[in-house]
Amino acid sequence: MKKSIFKGVFFIALFLISTVTVEAQKNPVIFGKEISSEYTNPNTGMIQCISHQYMEHINESRAGLKLPEAKLADYQETNEVYVIPVVVHVIHSGQAIGVNQNISDARVLSQIQVLNEDFRKMVGTPGNGSNPLDIDTEIEFCLAQTDPEGNPTNGINRVNLGNTTWNEYNVESILKPQTQWDPSQYFNIWVCEFGGNLNQVLGYAQFPSNAGLGGLPPYTGTANTDGVIIEWRAFGRFAQAPGTYFTGYTGGRTTTHEIGHALGLFHIWGDTSVCTVNTTDSWQDYCPDTPPHQTANYSCPPGKMSCSSLDMTENYMDYGTDSCLNTFTPNQKTRMRTALQNATRRASLLTSEVCSPPASTDNFGLGMLSLYPNPTNNMVNLVLPDNYELSGKVTVYNTVGQVMFSGNIADTNIYSIDVSGYSNGVYLVKVEKENQSKTLRFIKN
Repeated sequence: MKKSIFKGVFFIALFLISTVTVEAQKNPVIFGKEISSEYTNPNTGMIQCISHQYMEHINESRAGLKLPEAKLADYQETNEVYVIPVVVHVIHSGQAIGVNQNISDARVLSQIQVLNEDFRKMVGTPGNGSNPLDIDTEIEFCLAQTDPEGNPTNGINRVNLGNTTWNEYNVESILKPQTQWDPSQYFNIWVCEFGGNLNQVLGYAQFPSNAGLGGLPPYTGTANTDGVIIEWRAFGRFAQAPGTYFTGYTGGRTTTHEIGHALGLFHIWGDTSVCTVNTTDSWQDYCPDTPPHQTANYSCPPGKMSCSSLDMTENYMDYGTDSCLNTFTPNQKTRMRTALQNATRRASLLTSEVCSPPASTDNFGLGMLSLYPNPTNNMVNLVLPDNYELSGKVTVYNTVGQVMFSGNIADTNIYSIDVSGYSNGVYLVKVEKENQSKTLRFIKN
């Protein structure tokens, strides 16, 4: 009898020890802190974002306490479409292109297309939300066409660093610093396979420094780690580039969410568990037009009220799965565009010219080539001075590199292209003659 009782006590103790071990495994320590359950999707088991913890870690390791907020910046209202040049670093360990983490070009292109659909609220795409507050942020993304050495590139930088998977320390000390392109001219996105203490993490971003935004400290990280890093199985859109993806994350919205952070947005629930909102929204996300949330939502349940009003579960800065995220609000737009106007290494992106091909020697007057009107609604005209003749091949591309028009010019100093059927946004016109070319950019309104 005593032996049976002893056995029972032993197995109960063993069960309790096992339970504690499992619980410990559920909450990994990343950036020096245990990741609480609110950041883990209970439906998928994925840790959706650790950008907030990354920001806190940077400031605590630097000063030992929370630094004061930066002086608030003034936002200059403008209708200009802000175009962000992107380089995508595909980090692999020797796989063929298109195999596992060495993802295909098509998958990268699909992600850039998702970003433009989401940030531009493109009609007829999943980025066109039905919420009355959903808005076109007038921010676009283009893959770089000129690399840091002045050579042509497609904006995809494939790097074999040997490692199969990447933990926090190796990402920050090896992967990012060794592969990054000048962050003042390129917005860096890394795609890799996470492992170690980053296992089950979808991605994280570095917030903008000196952005002049409420809630953000002046310093949010070093130049050689600045950008966004995404687990390859949450990058791209399955419908456009089939392959291996995490369940629930097949639409490219992880990258949309993380770039929101990189442009100064907080999680919609403010990384707090309270519903209090004052005039500056300081207990939430510093965007008063987003309703208060008590915690994250992991799907988009209709009619959800965690505080005193309907949750905006479809907001990109919540944790819903990709199929239901489709909204940025006017205040979120202003916050991101304020960061682009003021933040270190963000403002300079707007004057970067790396989305155009490398400059070439001009023997045919291409240096004097211009276009008008810009912006345009219907037609765009390519023009050379009267004593020059324009000839060669002309191609119009959208910002993800898709050809919108291709034709030939023969002995004229003006050439018109009908763009009335194009969606609103930024386009590139490339004129080629023999071994020379020139690319111009225009905006379709």
